Amino acid sequence: MMIDKSLLEEVLRIDSTSGRERALGEFLMERLEAPSKQAFEVGDGTLNVLLKWGDRPKVVFCSHMDTVPPYIEPSFEGDTVRGRGSCDAKGQWVAMYAACKQLEARGLDGFALLIVSGEETGSWGAKAFSGSLEAPLLVIGEPTDNIPVSAAKGTKSYDLRFSGEPFHSGYPERGRSAVEMFMDFMIELEVESEFPRDKVLGETTWNVGLLRSDNPQNILSPELTCRLYFRTTFASDALVRKWMSRVRPGVEITERGGDAPCEYYVPEGFKGKPVAFGSDAPHLAGFGRKTICGPGSIFVAHRDDEAVTYAELEKAVENYIRIFESEQ
Repeated sequence: MMIDKSLLEEVLRIDSTSGRERALGEFLMERLEAPSKQAFEVGDGTLNVLLKWGDRPKVVFCSHMDTVPPYIEPSFEGDTVRGRGSCDAKGQWVAMYAACKQLEARGLDGFALLIVSGEETGSWGAKAFSGSLEAPLLVIGEPTDNIPVSAAKGTKSYDLRFSGEPFHSGYPERGRSAVEMFMDFMIELEVESEFPRDKVLGETTWNVGLLRSDNPQNILSPELTCRLYFRTTFASDALVRKWMSRVRPGVEITERGGDAPCEYYVPEGFKGKPVAFGSDAPHLAGFGRKTICGPGSIFVAHRDDEAVTYAELEKAVENYIRIFESEQ
């Protein structure tokens, strides 16, 4: 087996939920072996780790060490590895490291492994590292069922604040509930936005997070805040920004950023597929082409039953070696 099972178990037992990656970064600097090892401060207390085999890599493998909360202890049942980060994304860079060690054993160089922080909360590690290294090809590890990504949706994130007029809830006609304002906004988004279906990436979707309104039950809500997160397509990316820029009385909308939908390189001999999730790929400059490919399924990522099999991890190692060889 090419996968280092003990390494996988060790990293899965370290809680590296977003914002707590530093301990894992320091562990990797001690545990992993390469001719060149460097740690880079992200600026928020976390680290990026770069391993290089040769000064001018042709291929840079990359994935992230942070995971979504809550931390879930790993378990090992036959061929299946469960726990937070098993496929998103510690299993990704454990497989990448195994590929690098296999290439090193053949006497080869010209590749690197970059493990970044903060992907799940805004790609902060990738943004901090961007432009620090150049190479013809960047390979991003994400759970894609070991199928390279041909295109991925973009993202747009907004902070929303609804300002109502509090009043006794027995007389709602004398006030204005921020909760009802939010509901009206979401109905308008669902019914009237009419973003076109994209022939490659499908429908535009959105999700509400960080929803908060602290009013007592007998008082109309004076304020509601939330975050609205879009997954945009080639057909809708500009339209989403235009729709969100409309002036709405009592509603304050602040754009937080995001990235555009993008096509990605599918290596020779592989068949690609479009996906609806984001990655660090748009935020890393200095690479001629970018591909996204890795073991595990996005349908268990961020879930309590997150898992990956050793067979998937081994296949990923073979794929990464094959991708490197195609660049020679």
